[in-house]
Order: sequence, then C-alpha cells, then structure tokens
Amino acid sequence: MIGACNVVVKQQAKGRVYTDVSEIPYRKVGLVLGTTPIVNGYQNRYYNYRMDAAAELYFANKVSYLLLSGDNHVRHYNEPESMRKSLIERGVPDSVIYLDCAGFRTFDSMVRAKKVFAQDSVTVVSQQWHNERAVFIAGHYDLDAIAFCAKDYTAGRKIYVKNHLREALAKVKVVLDLMVNKQPHFLGDIEPIPSQQPCRCP
Repeated sequence: MIGACNVVVKQQAKGRVYTDVSEIPYRKVGLVLGTTPIVNGYQNRYYNYRMDAAAELYFANKVSYLLLSGDNHVRHYNEPESMRKSLIERGVPDSVIYLDCAGFRTFDSMVRAKKVFAQDSVTVVSQQWHNERAVFIAGHYDLDAIAFCAKDYTAGRKIYVKNHLREALAKVKVVLDLMVNKQPHFLGDIEPIPSQQPCRCP
C-alpha cells in the first residue's frame, strides 16, 4: 500500500514541480509551507532553504504575494511569523506577505488556500518530496497548483532516511484522508489575497 500510494501521488504531481526558477510559470500567490526554524537547538536547514527559495521566487517576479502557512496552535510557537521575519531579512517587502496561522499540516494549508484565501492557483514552496504531496492534495480541491523546490538537506544519512520514510507514510495518510473526505481543523471567513491589509496572526 505504501508503494502504491507514493506512486499515485508522484504521478499526479509529474510535470507540475519545478527546480529551475527561470522555467516556472507565474502565479499571483506563492504558498510557503511551514516548518520550525529550530530543531534540537540547531538551525533547521529545511526551513532556511525554504525561505531562500521563497525569496528567490519573489525576486524573479514569478509571484506577487507570499502566503506563509504554518502552525500557531500555542502562543509561543508561530511558524508563519517566524517565516515572515526571515523573509523580511532577505529583503521581501512586508506588504506582500500574508499569514495563515491555521496551516497545522499540509492538507490544511492547501485547502485553506482555496477556501479561505480564495485562490484558484498557487505556487507551492517546499522541498520536492513535500511539494509532490501538496500538489496532489490541491488537485482534489480544484486548486491549480505548481511547485518550486527548495534545496533538500542530504547531510546526515540518518536524518535524511528518517524524514523520507516519514514522508512516504504521509503520502499514504493523505490518500486515505481524501478517500474519507477529511476536512481542515479550521476554515473561517474568506480573506482574499490581495486585500487592503495583509492577514496577520492574532
């Protein structure tokens, strides 16, 4: 089952995942998927590479706005706000940044981009293995998603194998979630992008 689900997800994402910023088509909104900036007291390279890719996409004029979607389930843990600060440090204007603080997992981020932030198309930003799953989810919600791949982190074989095994299982879970019509934790009022004021976490 693991192999079959992974093949299905990869096949549906084929041709929609890009590694060269010069080749990726324009989309109004780049959807940056969240992760923690710090792991076990050390900088998370997946996070840093993801922020680099989001900034590269913006400065190449391949997106006009960035929607940062991540976890903010407790007061002192705020992935979208961390991403916002990191992108501003990289020169991205705060005025083009929007935050989705209920992107508790990839499934929520993709569905909310369509149903809450009123997007019909997006460019997802994450590592390739993550992007494939995101694009697969989008296809089931009539969200025209392509993806731009951040650099992967291959140093440290144990961590690399652990993360990719977890992703293989995550692809199985998302197939099952779609089969049972699972819904995001939260939806809420529609907040289209762009709007007069960028969305911020409470």
